[in-house]
Amino acid sequence: MTVSRALPRLIGGIALMACATWAQAQGGQPSFSAQGDRIQQLVNGVLGLTGYSVVPDLTASSLSIDSGGDGNPQIILSQLAGGFTPSRKTPVYVEGGIAYSRYDPEFVFSNGQEERTVPVKWVTLALTGGVGWDFPIAQDLYFRPIFNFSLGRVTSDLRLASLAIDYRKGTDLDFLDKGHLDSYGLGGSLMLDYEMVRPDQEIDVELRYTAMRLKSFGESSKAVKGSADAIAASLYTRYRAPTGMTALDRPVRYVLEYAYTRYLGDQPSLGFSNLHSIGAGLELDSSGHDIFITRTRLVGRYRFGNNVSGFGISLAVTF
Repeated sequence: MTVSRALPRLIGGIALMACATWAQAQGGQPSFSAQGDRIQQLVNGVLGLTGYSVVPDLTASSLSIDSGGDGNPQIILSQLAGGFTPSRKTPVYVEGGIAYSRYDPEFVFSNGQEERTVPVKWVTLALTGGVGWDFPIAQDLYFRPIFNFSLGRVTSDLRLASLAIDYRKGTDLDFLDKGHLDSYGLGGSLMLDYEMVRPDQEIDVELRYTAMRLKSFGESSKAVKGSADAIAASLYTRYRAPTGMTALDRPVRYVLEYAYTRYLGDQPSLGFSNLHSIGAGLELDSSGHDIFITRTRLVGRYRFGNNVSGFGISLAVTF
């Protein structure tokens, strides 16, 4: 009789101890979660960063900014773009480009008791295009309005596996951990294009203003929606003249370039609002042979602006 009464009490006590131990474990080691609204702020920043890529721009065609160990994210930008008018009899202007960027921000995760910094890799791939029309104003001078559009995708890789932390899944982490965000852009450009072609020299001058509105869509998480304005005013100049040498049955030309871009939209999130580019190089003319490339240019460029400077070498071709 005594044993039959004690057995239920023993089972009940064991159950209560198990529940208490489970509750203590859950309360003592709460899950990690991202702090604050920095995710949304950086999503807007990434769209602003995409603004450097969707606007055809010589000065931002290739940029790499290291964090320098001061807590700022590493940034890599690369752009391949071009445009042409088939002929003056058919003055339709077509341009297009593809751009790649990588942005490595860091997020602070906290469980209320401790904080840990988690690195994230954001990769952006953007396509851009434009269609315009050349209106002659004077000899060698054309006014060119352009309709521009773009399409891009941002993918996120949250490197939690190597940190072995227990994190709480939520709408923000749905994006950070192998999420994505698509964006589209619509806008236009106004350009003045001066092209003087003479046997002894060639001069190209382009003055351009571009404005595009970027918006997100197709987000993998409801926590990330963003928009940004990609606005830029730029000046591009190039001078070409024969060096006195010949190659491929054509004169070898030297090339001098200067370009300037002023960012007027949300692009200055990188810490600079303008860029200068000074370049010099050589150009081979292959138009005398039956190949689809008519000119090849190798140009070294020095770029500088407020808080940034660097040097690069580029290879360009004309079809």
